[in-house]
Amino acid sequence: MLIVLDSKIPFAETAFKRIGEIRLLKTSDISSKAVANADALVVRSETKVDRQILDGSKVKFVGTSTIGFDHVDREYLSARHIGFASAPGSNAMSVADYILAALLEVEAVKNFSLRGKSIGIVGFGNTGSRTAGKAKALGMQVLLNDPPLQRATGDEKFHPLDELMSCDVLSLHVPLTRSGEDPTFHLFDEKRIRSMKKGSILINTSRGSVVETQGLRKSLDNEQLLGAVLDVWENEPAIDAGLLKRTLLGTPHIAGYSVEGKITGARMIYESLCIHFALNVPWDVPTDAAGTMNCEIPEKKDDENAIRALVRQVYDIRRDDELLRKTLEMPVEEHGAYFRKLRASYPVRHEFSAARVSTGAERGSLRGTLSSLGFSVR
Repeated sequence: MLIVLDSKIPFAETAFKRIGEIRLLKTSDISSKAVANADALVVRSETKVDRQILDGSKVKFVGTSTIGFDHVDREYLSARHIGFASAPGSNAMSVADYILAALLEVEAVKNFSLRGKSIGIVGFGNTGSRTAGKAKALGMQVLLNDPPLQRATGDEKFHPLDELMSCDVLSLHVPLTRSGEDPTFHLFDEKRIRSMKKGSILINTSRGSVVETQGLRKSLDNEQLLGAVLDVWENEPAIDAGLLKRTLLGTPHIAGYSVEGKITGARMIYESLCIHFALNVPWDVPTDAAGTMNCEIPEKKDDENAIRALVRQVYDIRRDDELLRKTLEMPVEEHGAYFRKLRASYPVRHEFSAARVSTGAERGSLRGTLSSLGFSVR
């Protein structure tokens, strides 16, 4: 079979060539002509997959190595009897690591301690559950909201969204939906944001349109909120520069861009493709194929500052914020292209699990915290 793959998918050629002929293409080169004779198409979120690209093609399977699938017309695929798979949860740990890094930077900039602060997790799926675990490891109080899960399980640990409005931090982990019992489009509109605790922080790593841009801008202008951390934006890649200027941290939709998350996403699509075509060819890329990194704990820092210093060694979120903020120096017509460029040229970033950390035996409490945060402690 012929498989067309986005060249940004890590180890794509190494793995997928075991099951067919491979055609690696840049995202911008994936077109109707390029996929006309393909049996399978594997993309990332930048490629829109619909009638325009697939009509007249031989494609029988489409995979996206991302958790989201807003860019795929699944109704069209179903009507054409084309198989489909995404990679839910593949980058969940990457996003949770990102949020931890963001919280630690906000803590430093605003000069307060996270311990004892409350965080509301809106959406308790793959990412929300991992974020909750890391927040607890930092000593934060965690409140959970997930209406579909609450209805399915009846679990009393879930709270109505209104009860989370008193939290010091709110972190959003929901899909973008516009209909159904729990629509999330503008779930945090101006009215909802005004109901948040004064001086609280809003973090959005889900989808840009879950938060109403103008409502958030107003709440930041009148200091209803202490600040916002945004990785996703309405109207990407043409993001609102005024909102970016007002954020504590702003990044170009890269929270889930760890190399480990990308490899996991590729593996999930590989396995789904094999199932679809009834192939028995196991994935053979090792989990540590992206490598590891050795890190040292600064000896003279207290635990709180030592954790921040270690996180910065693995992932310094300030760099991504600084790069995106260069948008503010550019003409408006260049914003979209620059946003795309930052995503397309994103450097290798490891998850905390790839960091091998050496600590002295005398720092037992720190060792326990680091292990809970996902580091490999020696």
